[in-house]
Amino acid sequence: MTPSRQYRIILTAHAYHSLKKLRKDKQTLRRIDEAIQSLRSQPRPSGCRKLAGSQFDNTYRIRVGDWRILYSVEDFRVVVLILDFVSRDQAYR
Repeated sequence: MTPSRQYRIILTAHAYHSLKKLRKDKQTLRRIDEAIQSLRSQPRPSGCRKLAGSQFDNTYRIRVGDWRILYSVEDFRVVVLILDFVSRDQAYR
């Protein structure tokens, strides 16, 4: 049995700035961090949704409470690229 490979997590500048807005909500920040860290070993966990549309090739979202993490999986580079963190009410506009 081969060991599972660990994906590298990269945050875009936009995602980093979105995450900074949450710094006062420590509990949500902790839950988001746990979700991001779990993407290292399982980039497509149960409950993730692939975004529809040609501009969203290999782009997914996972739910963390009222927040959505938008990310892209680059299997050939073994990278999970975090694109944005959006609140539920903003995600579906």
